[in-house]
Amino acid sequence: MGWRNVIITQHAKLTYSMNMLIVQTKDGINQIPIEDINLVLISTSQAVITSALISKLAQNQCKVIFVDDKYQPVTETVNYYPGARDIKKLKMQFEWNERRKENLWTKIVAAKLKNQISVLKNYRIDETEVEQELYKLEVNDLSNREAAAARKYFMKLFGKDFIRRNSGVINAALDYGYSILLSSFDREIAMNGYLTYLGIHHHSVENQFNLACDLMEPFRSIVDYWVKAHENITSFTPDIKYGLVELLSLQIKFNGRNTILTNAISVYVRSCLRYLSGETDDIRIEMSLCNEVPNDAINDNV
Repeated sequence: MGWRNVIITQHAKLTYSMNMLIVQTKDGINQIPIEDINLVLISTSQAVITSALISKLAQNQCKVIFVDDKYQPVTETVNYYPGARDIKKLKMQFEWNERRKENLWTKIVAAKLKNQISVLKNYRIDETEVEQELYKLEVNDLSNREAAAARKYFMKLFGKDFIRRNSGVINAALDYGYSILLSSFDREIAMNGYLTYLGIHHHSVENQFNLACDLMEPFRSIVDYWVKAHENITSFTPDIKYGLVELLSLQIKFNGRNTILTNAISVYVRSCLRYLSGETDDIRIEMSLCNEVPNDAINDNV
């Protein structure tokens, strides 16, 4: 697995040669080993990428994300044949035990609410109302405490007039960060040989990433925490996008171990899939930030 996140922000031509990503811009030529790359974000509609490069990146299980004319992630590459996929795993996924799915979803929602509470505490914001929703949580979240808590949480975090689905810089930043997270979860699920279409809670026929949407829920609060630190921004600048992408390299504590977010996602996804497939009866989802979220962390942007 690669470790570098490459962000293309200007008119460029991306090609492949000798196991290298070649990026040609007006400023010159950059070369990056394919095996080092975790994700390529083409954050401009003025870039050209060759089919040979897309093919090599896919073979390396590297996601390529494209933006629209508003610079929001709009699509990404999805590999047809991940190396770990086989018919046995797919059959197992279609037959996942309902009780295990319900138990996992309960733990996911509980972890999400706990992380939201931690975010509020870190900013010295009263967390009581969100905490009350956690106490009301039932198996499989039948009363939808997740949604009830979310409404209170975002109003606490960004102000009583904040509406999650409205346009604006804060929502644009949240959506951007969530899209990057979602892509990382899609990649891990595919690398482990499972389909992203079949979720344990999300079941939209229009969403090909239902399972990733399920599993990523506890990690959304990391994006929220970072965006809160930048809530005074007036425009969605490249620096904000860089910072959100580089959250994948953020140091966190996951299940008692210090690691970076990308590695925590890998461990967590494998653990969830093993639990759903009956390979283990234990599932643990505990995380916290090791240090203050950095203001920016630019890594290989062109």
